[in-house]
Amino acid sequence: MKRGIIILLFIIFCCSYCNSYGQLYFTKNGRISFFSKTGLENISADNNQVLSVVNMETGALQFSLLNNAFFFPKAKMQEDFNENYMESDKYPKSTFKGIITDIGTINLNNDGNYHVHVKGDLTIHGVTKNITTTGDLIIKNGNISATASFKVLLTDYNIKIPTIVTDKIAKDITVTVSCNYEKKL
Repeated sequence: MKRGIIILLFIIFCCSYCNSYGQLYFTKNGRISFFSKTGLENISADNNQVLSVVNMETGALQFSLLNNAFFFPKAKMQEDFNENYMESDKYPKSTFKGIITDIGTINLNNDGNYHVHVKGDLTIHGVTKNITTTGDLIIKNGNISATASFKVLLTDYNIKIPTIVTDKIAKDITVTVSCNYEKKL
């Protein structure tokens, strides 16, 4: 009898583990862009090499990117970004680790646009801050796309802008996230 209960519990545990693993979605080519708007100059950059994974059962969500993978329209902007502002040699990665707080409202079997709330820890330039934002998950034929947009204050992450260019760079930067996820097998 005890052996039967133990086997039953083991089977239930294995099934729940497999179910959890079966809810993982990932991308290696997510996109994160940022935009700085001032009266003197607009600055934008794109990074299309963003790694991300989301667990659609628990809502756990992670992003990781190499700072030097941002592409700027002007080479000098890219050089300044990596050497002077982000110090990409010293702080090569930026990460986010958080959770979709209302994951229970999403049904992977029903196509649609789901407005979600996300909170977690954003690490940029060696500084970690807790953030909250909203986003959209689009479910279509079992595939998941995600978008979000939020502001980042440069001073929150100890990113120092030289006085000579402070009028050309906004104090808060708009960050936009866009990912198309694939189910992890």
